[in-house]
Amino acid sequence: MSGRALVLGGGGITGIAWELGLLKGLADAGVDLTTADRVVGTSAGSVVGAQITTGLTVEELYAEQLRPADREIGARMTRSMMLRLAVPIVLPGHPVAKRSRIGSLALKAHPPGGAQRIEVIRSRIGVNEWPERDLRVTAVEAESGRLVTFTRDSGVDLVEAVAASCAVPLVWPAVTIDGLHYVDGGMRSTANADLAVGCDRVVVLAPLPQAFSKHTSIHAQLDRVAPRTRAVVAPDEDALAAIGKNVLNPSKRADAARAGLRQAATVVDKVRRAWDGETGA
Repeated sequence: MSGRALVLGGGGITGIAWELGLLKGLADAGVDLTTADRVVGTSAGSVVGAQITTGLTVEELYAEQLRPADREIGARMTRSMMLRLAVPIVLPGHPVAKRSRIGSLALKAHPPGGAQRIEVIRSRIGVNEWPERDLRVTAVEAESGRLVTFTRDSGVDLVEAVAASCAVPLVWPAVTIDGLHYVDGGMRSTANADLAVGCDRVVVLAPLPQAFSKHTSIHAQLDRVAPRTRAVVAPDEDALAAIGKNVLNPSKRADAARAGLRQAATVVDKVRRAWDGETGA
């Protein structure tokens, strides 16, 4: 077991901004997480993962978060939507069956396709081609509920894979790829940190660290991966205030990015220890 993994969790438009602020602040302090041997991206994290592995610098990406979010489409996960999603989660059954129920709700809420959303994702990433690096993008097949991990060997456009990973059920349409429909990879886990298996140093940036169950929590997943060193970073109080209550609000992304940049100074030591493989991190 060797190598370093960067796991980027989901968290909406503000999650993208917060992660990029953190990455910029950590890089400024001498800890460049973009050099990871493996990058795992879920939902918002898949956007950031694609951006940092396809040649864009954290300086460029952070600066973009501070500009007006003219190309973004705002939305909101309403209380009604959350209640509808909660029902299949709390009902008894295997986790895969629960995700299939969520997928069914998503397909009923919006016709699958997501062409407009795909163009938004394209504007964020700017390229269709996968990087040569080990980038893993998570999504859930709507009908079956199974987790799918897209890589450069999957035969899928990078933009479509990321759009699928970001297809929040009830909010955005499922994305159709080769006749199959996909929804947000966060429906399985907000970070899918267990996809870092085989790496001995793991850092997780988790805008939404909550879990549907103990089994799918970030810490439980990392316990199963059993890396030699690990660090998990979630938004602090300052960042939570900057993000606000709606993670899909484009007007908050600059505040979220600045909060991530500030928070980097408070977590750099623990992240550095984990990244450098110092035991006790």
